[in-house]
Amino acid sequence: MIALSLAEIAEVVGGQTHDIPDPSVQVTGPVVRDSREAGPGSLFVAFAGERVDGHDFAAAVVEAGAVAVLGTRPVGVPAIVVDDVQAALGALARHVVRRLGATLVALTGSAGKTSTKDLIAQVLQRKAPTVFTPGSLNNEIGLPLTALSATEETRFLVLEMGARGIGHISYLAGLTPPKVGLVLNVGSAHIGEFGGREQIAQAKGELVEALPSEAEGGTAILNADDPYVRAMASRTKAKVIFFGESGEADVRAENVRLTDTGQPSFRLHTPSGASDVTMRLYGEHHVSNALAAAAVAHELGMSADEIAVALSEAGSLSRWRMEVTERPDGVTVVNDAYNANPESMRAALRALAAMGKGRRTWAVLGKMAELGDEALAEHDAVGRLAVRLNVSKLVAVGGREAAWLQLGAYNEGSWGEESVHVSDAQAAVDLLRSELRPGDVVLVKASRSVGLESVAQALVETGAEGEVSAR
Repeated sequence: MIALSLAEIAEVVGGQTHDIPDPSVQVTGPVVRDSREAGPGSLFVAFAGERVDGHDFAAAVVEAGAVAVLGTRPVGVPAIVVDDVQAALGALARHVVRRLGATLVALTGSAGKTSTKDLIAQVLQRKAPTVFTPGSLNNEIGLPLTALSATEETRFLVLEMGARGIGHISYLAGLTPPKVGLVLNVGSAHIGEFGGREQIAQAKGELVEALPSEAEGGTAILNADDPYVRAMASRTKAKVIFFGESGEADVRAENVRLTDTGQPSFRLHTPSGASDVTMRLYGEHHVSNALAAAAVAHELGMSADEIAVALSEAGSLSRWRMEVTERPDGVTVVNDAYNANPESMRAALRALAAMGKGRRTWAVLGKMAELGDEALAEHDAVGRLAVRLNVSKLVAVGGREAAWLQLGAYNEGSWGEESVHVSDAQAAVDLLRSELRPGDVVLVKASRSVGLESVAQALVETGAEGEVSAR
């Protein structure tokens, strides 16, 4: 964080100082909520949760070097006391962002946010110091913590924004007002909570409504291939840039193909020129993510050649997102188990089909959460798609939703042992251990709550060290 005195912070957040001998002492380190991350110069934010109360760690964090605690009650060590810690954290982030002068890029969408954010960050880092959301910490706590990690040297701040209802993105954009706003897509993720795609589009479009006008330097970057996103152009006063494979897009891809290993290659076109890209990431769905990143980079002054080189060299920065491991015995494990929705599940299956040409392919799939009334139809459709893509074997893991996956495959024409339903992760590992052979490609994917990353990890460890259980 930029250096601020405890007196300044107290004024910004509307708090009272307690047990602070010298209010001029500055916070020069990070703002943290995990006591294990506290260190010299840091500010510890004490949240009181259902199981753990951060205030109980106050003495320990100060002993570790934290300058003070931001909490809701005095704790016997230097503290700034407020009524609402989350609101205070947001106020502090808003203040720091205004002081920074960095260009703030915000993005949202139903699928691909984290992968695209990682691409944008890797491209912009070629131009100037960039701070970006770690993993998918894109909510009311994670977003301000990320913003507060910026320093005086930061020139680009790339923030992922998630939403589980109307008004969430408006709130986040109010904490960290963006200059560039990117909307990737409107899909089925959380459709059970929102009630329909129209409501999801309404929520995601709050980002472009929050942008400054074109005269003030605001830019909305929208997916030309998604009709819900394209329509958001009418909801903003900012300059509008379209990306996509459509010929009408300002930033577009031509001659898209997949390499023999399933990595996308294409000709990138921007208003400043064209250049060839061959990505290290796996799956054709990353083309759209790359175009979104290219559109952001173009608007921030990078040439087509610079962007193409950066995209071609960019890797995956976040765990369990198409994370590919080649075992010594020739088995390829694709761990995409961080989360799942119908759009990302279809993209992962297509990537599996491309990676597995001439090889046996396995789709180890579990529940897609928060689909509401669409759950049965969407799980059935994914099971059917696995058959249409000629996936060699579908292993559906878990309860009712997994049974729907398997039934969809069966009804599409997967007979006998081509699809199987197992009860849990350990049963899946046991099955795979007994049946995998060299050259096979295994995709593991489900919603985060299912925890199927344990299957992928067990398979990787089995290949390296011998028998290992899922855990």
